[in-house]
Amino acid sequence: MTEDERRPSARGSVPQVGSARTRSGPERPETAAPWGTPSPQRPQPDQSQDVQPRQRRWHSSTLASVIFACLLLAGVLIPAYQELSSPGGWSYWKEFFGSPSLTSSVVTMTDGRKGLAIDGRIGPASASWFREQLDAARLNSGDVVFLSSPGGSLDQGLIMGAVVRARGLTTVVGKVDSSGRPQPARCASACVFVFAGGKIREAMPRSMLGVHQFSSTGAKGEESAGDLVSRTQRTTGIILDYMTQMGISPSIMQAMTASKDIRWLTEKEAFEMNLVTARYAGS
Repeated sequence: MTEDERRPSARGSVPQVGSARTRSGPERPETAAPWGTPSPQRPQPDQSQDVQPRQRRWHSSTLASVIFACLLLAGVLIPAYQELSSPGGWSYWKEFFGSPSLTSSVVTMTDGRKGLAIDGRIGPASASWFREQLDAARLNSGDVVFLSSPGGSLDQGLIMGAVVRARGLTTVVGKVDSSGRPQPARCASACVFVFAGGKIREAMPRSMLGVHQFSSTGAKGEESAGDLVSRTQRTTGIILDYMTQMGISPSIMQAMTASKDIRWLTEKEAFEMNLVTARYAGS
């Protein structure tokens, strides 16, 4: 072998390098930049182009919120105005948020029962007030509600009586003096419906129950005489149905319709109608 044959060939070195690159993978197509030359940067998106659409979306959302708030406020104010402008509406809200027409006091009886004494006229918001007083007094089934009232709102009296029956309370016509002792009293007109709600209805000696004829009256000029008669008949039907559900004889309607003035029932009449079911158990 000659010296030329033993010397590595410059041509043979190229395939060796190339074969090594082939094994490691293909070359990147990127072109190397001279040293010290900053690499080319990708263009950044122009964010100013999105500012206006975002502002439009924000304004649209704010406008929608304002419209929704106005509609919600109108939904509250319009019915409130209609209620206040209706007959008796202002009286209801005045009593509900102001001073109630009834007063109450809690008493403990000698037989261990608790009592809630109610005194005053039954107003247009008395039923809600009455529930709150019962909850505060924490009366249980069998406890006593003392009633002393000349009457008042018919529908409120019916609701109060239904609440008394739902809680299984006993009703007594009476009031509580300054020393906390129950005394005889009078319960007339709408108060009788509250008394009728008692699961047990006790008669205190010298106390009195008074009934009278009920009629419905509308706003002047809004209803004809025939409409008023029809409404009065419906009211009479509601009263009769209520009294029947409370276990009271329908004969009480005869006493109610006999006169527009208060008719004070005797103890015998009250027992015969089943309006009174027992004698007062306290002392």
